[in-house]
Amino acid sequence: MIFLIVVGHCDSTRRSGYEWRHSIETVSRHFNNICLHIVGLAPQFIGPPDFDNIPPVIANNSRYFPYFRDCVGAIDGTHIPCIVDVHLQAAYRNRKGYTSRNILTVVDFDLKFTYLVAGWEGSVHDSRVLRDSMSDPTFSFPTPPGEKYFLVDSGYANRRGFLAPYRGTNYHIRDRRRLGGDRKKELFNYRHASLCNAVERTFEIWKSRFRILRGVPHYPLRT
Repeated sequence: MIFLIVVGHCDSTRRSGYEWRHSIETVSRHFNNICLHIVGLAPQFIGPPDFDNIPPVIANNSRYFPYFRDCVGAIDGTHIPCIVDVHLQAAYRNRKGYTSRNILTVVDFDLKFTYLVAGWEGSVHDSRVLRDSMSDPTFSFPTPPGEKYFLVDSGYANRRGFLAPYRGTNYHIRDRRRLGGDRKKELFNYRHASLCNAVERTFEIWKSRFRILRGVPHYPLRT
């Protein structure tokens, strides 16, 4: 229960210890033990995408099928605030000005994580995290086979296995009302953004449920 309160409300060990009448050492020890067990359970909940079947969201919607029939998910990064030592702050400070870890994720259209890499400094660009994850076999990145691909935003390269939107053309869903110029490219970008939005929706659910991921945690970087 203490663990759920901490991750659900971003409580500190001191506050949790006071509320539950336990020492800070006891709360910290049990919190770390549960974290280790949850990490061990990750392979049971985060598995590779389904490369064999067309996602129902695409197969059952004429806006997406057959145009995105080979799409198997979407990729993006998110930043999780963290506390680091002074000598590390420059490396972990992201473009928004706060220290964070850059988390690379792959999600399917059921809003489930199918791949996740954590630990990169907040100053590192998303494309570098992806490139390193693909080049290092120990990260076991689920490279799409054949003609299959992931959707990515304009911050990533458009290449085999990764489909980015047209550059210099309206992209975000909120721009849909301003369609003009090359309507084919804008319509493609609109539908691309509509599908790719699965990543942001997944992040929002994730961070709303576990508020420790949204606020600055009261725990050291290693935790």
